[in-house]
Amino acid sequence: MRRVENPDATASGSTRAGLAPAPGFVLLAAVLAMSWGGPLVRYATAPALVVAGWRVGISVLFIAAVILLTGRTRTLRAIAPWDWLLAAGAGVCLAAHFWTWIASLSYTTVASSVVLVSTQPVFVALLSATLLRERPTGRQWAGIAVAVAGAAIIGWGDFGGGPDALFGDALAVAGAVFVSLYYVTGRSLRQRLDLWAYTGVVYGVAAAVLLGAAAALPGVRLTGYPPTDWLVFLGLAAGPMMIGHTGVNYALRHMRAYTANLALLGEPIGATLLAWWLPGIRERPSAQLLLGGALVLSGIALGVWSRRGGKGGRPIRPWSAAADDDSFERSG
Repeated sequence: MRRVENPDATASGSTRAGLAPAPGFVLLAAVLAMSWGGPLVRYATAPALVVAGWRVGISVLFIAAVILLTGRTRTLRAIAPWDWLLAAGAGVCLAAHFWTWIASLSYTTVASSVVLVSTQPVFVALLSATLLRERPTGRQWAGIAVAVAGAAIIGWGDFGGGPDALFGDALAVAGAVFVSLYYVTGRSLRQRLDLWAYTGVVYGVAAAVLLGAAAALPGVRLTGYPPTDWLVFLGLAAGPMMIGHTGVNYALRHMRAYTANLALLGEPIGATLLAWWLPGIRERPSAQLLLGGALVLSGIALGVWSRRGGKGGRPIRPWSAAADDDSFERSG
């Protein structure tokens, strides 16, 4: 534990300093938790939209309990109208991410899916140039080129699996784009919003979109699944969602969006190993996938490590964010 500037330290948010977990420790726990996401989905028989909806919907119940038990309801009332709109947009992006990524697991391997969805730091860099007016450096563009080459190798390897595998790869990349928008927006909002207020709104909107779409589509049902599916829903909500995504949202208060995303590059490694080890899956990664995955991860690392955090360059300031990017390094 270390002492950091922490707007989440009290229910009211009035105490700016308090004991809180170090962001790096929280990110490590988040990566370990999120590594279980892909393998757990493989055990579900429900459609991707239903899995995604209940994953987020159950996590909203957890967050609502935290808000009520800690008296944080006032933090919800204090959210400005513009921030409500941004948070709602982040929720829609999160819903689209889960929908596309979980659907990809029905068409391609766990390893291919999690590696391709982990290209998100590349898209964060591109979005920074577009939305934040921060152009990537030459080294970042080189990293993007290496990552794209790795993705092409994975896609070529899946070409022999037919159009289904390639479609799954495309869904995974779409998931990376949507989650990048979600994280860039979160970097902005977490400078001003309490962790539980922010996640409550974003997860709530995502759950409403996913469950509402599932209820509206013909032939899709929200209930009537076997107990193993509900255990998967609960496991996804408690682990990859509450520890994983919420942990990353905690870290976004203290570090740049692409720095937090860099830590998530450990997720495909953990997910691939779990998918190889867990009974009922046993997906042995191919040499071509390992080569492509290594290039993707190397390219992303090359791109996002082009500047040292806290030294050189301006901190990422999504839209109206005004917080110091490196406050966690200088505090306490």
